[in-house]
Amino acid sequence: MYIRSVTLKENAAELCEDYLFQIPAIEQLGELEFTSPVTFFVGENGSGKSTLLEAIAVAYGFNPEGGSKNFHFSSAATHSSLYKALRIAKGPIRPRDGFFLRAESFYNVATEVERLNDISPLYDAYGGKSLHCQSHGESFLSLILHRFWGKGLYLLDEPEAALSPARQLSLLSRMGELVREESQLIIATHSPILMAYPDAQIYVLGENGITLTPYQETEHYFITKEFLQNPQRMLRELLGNGEDE
Repeated sequence: MYIRSVTLKENAAELCEDYLFQIPAIEQLGELEFTSPVTFFVGENGSGKSTLLEAIAVAYGFNPEGGSKNFHFSSAATHSSLYKALRIAKGPIRPRDGFFLRAESFYNVATEVERLNDISPLYDAYGGKSLHCQSHGESFLSLILHRFWGKGLYLLDEPEAALSPARQLSLLSRMGELVREESQLIIATHSPILMAYPDAQIYVLGENGITLTPYQETEHYFITKEFLQNPQRMLRELLGNGEDE
């Protein structure tokens, strides 16, 4: 593991904004260990999964808005100061590659790639053309397929946001290739498709802090399974269209 564990410093409350400690997963963070090449952060909106992933990325040296460690652009300083309160235990081997991919600021990353390409040809590493000249989903997958070179640390924040179910399966396949190429991935997601990656760690962030949870015991899996097994029954319950037959 390039990142073996993340620990909240003893004086964390002095280093961060107060609101962060109103999030149970952050308040009760303690030490978080990484023992699998693929780790997922999952939870409801507002549970802190993206905040935690962002803090790990920034503490490790990535640009808050995304990109590799060589990206230093900034359009708006909106990231939290949680990274200051994290202690990262690194493995004995340094990654040869790395990337922080986040859905909400991907447009800014694509713009930075265009700027850098004007200085020195760069598009071959991103699918052969500007990311702005591809659809949102195509550009996401193109970056992962062509720019992620292996032997790397890859932090992905809700990569499924731009991907169809079929493209999520393509991402699963690429994740397998990256793991075989000695990579580590830490992913914040809502996708039950991605979460099915074999032997992945799944950390559920919620009111009880952060809990390591088997895939089939996650709410994401349970709700998706219940809906797909009998969508009409669930729709009747949700929409109030009469009692179950």
